[in-house]
Amino acid sequence: MDENRKSQSPIAWVLGQTGDHGGQYVLSVILAVIGVAFSVAPYFVVVGIVQGLMEGRQDFSFYLTKCLIMAALWLGRVLFHSFFTAASHVATFAVLGEIRKRCTEKLARMPLGAVLTQSSGALKNTLVERIDSIETTLAHIVPEFTANLLVPVIIEIYIFTIDWRMGLASLVTVPVGMFSYALMMLGSGDFYQHTITATKALNDTAVEYINGIQVIKVFGKTKSSYERFVHDAYEAAHSFIDWMRASILPMTFAMVVMPSTMVSVLPIGGILVKNGSLSPRDFVMVIILSVGLITPFVTLMSYSDDIRTMGTIFGEVRAILDAPEMDRPETGNVPEKNDLELKDVHFSYHTDADTEVLHGVSMKIPEGSFVALVGPSGSGKSTIARLIASLWDVTDGSISIGGSDIRNIPQEAYADKVAFVSQDNYLFNMTVRENIRLGRPSATDAEVEEAAKMSGCHDFIMSLEKGYDTLVGSSGGHLSGGERQRISIARAMLKAAPVVILDEATAYTDPENEAVIQRSVSKLTEGKTLIVIAHRLSTIVDADRIYVVEDGRIHEQGTHEELLAHHDLYEKMWKAHMEVKDNG
Repeated sequence: MDENRKSQSPIAWVLGQTGDHGGQYVLSVILAVIGVAFSVAPYFVVVGIVQGLMEGRQDFSFYLTKCLIMAALWLGRVLFHSFFTAASHVATFAVLGEIRKRCTEKLARMPLGAVLTQSSGALKNTLVERIDSIETTLAHIVPEFTANLLVPVIIEIYIFTIDWRMGLASLVTVPVGMFSYALMMLGSGDFYQHTITATKALNDTAVEYINGIQVIKVFGKTKSSYERFVHDAYEAAHSFIDWMRASILPMTFAMVVMPSTMVSVLPIGGILVKNGSLSPRDFVMVIILSVGLITPFVTLMSYSDDIRTMGTIFGEVRAILDAPEMDRPETGNVPEKNDLELKDVHFSYHTDADTEVLHGVSMKIPEGSFVALVGPSGSGKSTIARLIASLWDVTDGSISIGGSDIRNIPQEAYADKVAFVSQDNYLFNMTVRENIRLGRPSATDAEVEEAAKMSGCHDFIMSLEKGYDTLVGSSGGHLSGGERQRISIARAMLKAAPVVILDEATAYTDPENEAVIQRSVSKLTEGKTLIVIAHRLSTIVDADRIYVVEDGRIHEQGTHEELLAHHDLYEKMWKAHMEVKDNG
């Protein structure tokens, strides 16, 4: 990110995001200026009425006409206020929608590790509530800030043309009010930062508390967990209370003093009239115009906190949009062959990490072969699978498919080649049918159901209340872990990708359904490259090659028979597996 972008104000940055909607903001500013002019114009009409009274005019039609003009001006103000708010809100909703879309697209282009290191509650809060909270500010601040600044300046210039002394008199309260405002702003940066920190902590705690409520109840941690929630809620509330307590007096003084223009206009104007250097008519005009002169400036001051909040929120948005992406070309040649090769792959989840997760991993996976990765928990098996699926980029070394480095292949094109099913399966809050269809959006209902049958989940789907049209709930919460797994496998099968990666994808299934899934996987992956991470070694005895991973390295490799005959680690794992199986 260059220095110019870093130094941009939040308003300048967001206006730079308006794109095709800039014209709507310009229109809203023009309409707002006209609307504010309509709201100021009645003051001049009142001046005419007062002057008529001073001159002793008793013509009722004169005053009626003035009143009708004021009513028309008031109606014009209402209409133009509606016009400019409509135009600015339409533009703002479109801009915020596009910013949200850009953020979500950006997350898809970021390395998975960079996304997972961020709190899901914080990301959700930024993309939904936080961006939504500035809609009103952004919709009003662009047109109203311009209008409320422009019209008072014009009125003040007009007062100076009447009498420069009265112009200065109308501004006497401004320095006093600004001084009070400056006192109010002292320390506001620290107070504001505390509110941001405390609010984020509360949001994260609330999400964690809700997601973990089952564990909390099972292990009797309700009291301790709730105490943490109460503490964070108290801190969040008092971060605002303490700030308001510290600033209430200077804020009140500034809001009271600045609009009190009559404190200086009346005595100074009275002296000038008495001395004959100011006509009563001009004095009356200045009095009436000065009444509403400072109010727009006070309105502008009231936006300071909103602008600060907007700056923080768009700082969070910019942190997402400016985050490093996985380096992939937009276009490029996609190899036809699907043989995979890992060459001296090193990987760390964080660039500043001292300890690598993988240390010089090399392996060849021929097209159409069945390869298994086994090893102790935390050895790096899943990391290898995710690197092959291009969910992260290698720190050093390379991964190639068909002889081409996967970093030189467009992301979407490579994604079409790989179907990945992890042990942590996610379903969207849609119907079962639509969750499976995500594997291939063009698939027919019959193809969706066939994939479900082949993955062994058709029967349980039909037992649901609405069958394939049953909503699975948020994150698939209405289904069991095993049911979510089988639907995820059906989704991967429907994709029909040439490379299939199953990262302990049958971990939650019972032996009977696992056998069904294994048979269906074997049938549907004929001629395809299959990479399996299995916790049940009996399911991968037919693999063309088994890689035993330990401490981020390939410790052993070979067929099932070769490993049993010549390698101790695999033999120990096999014996342990068979003991568990026999005891089960």
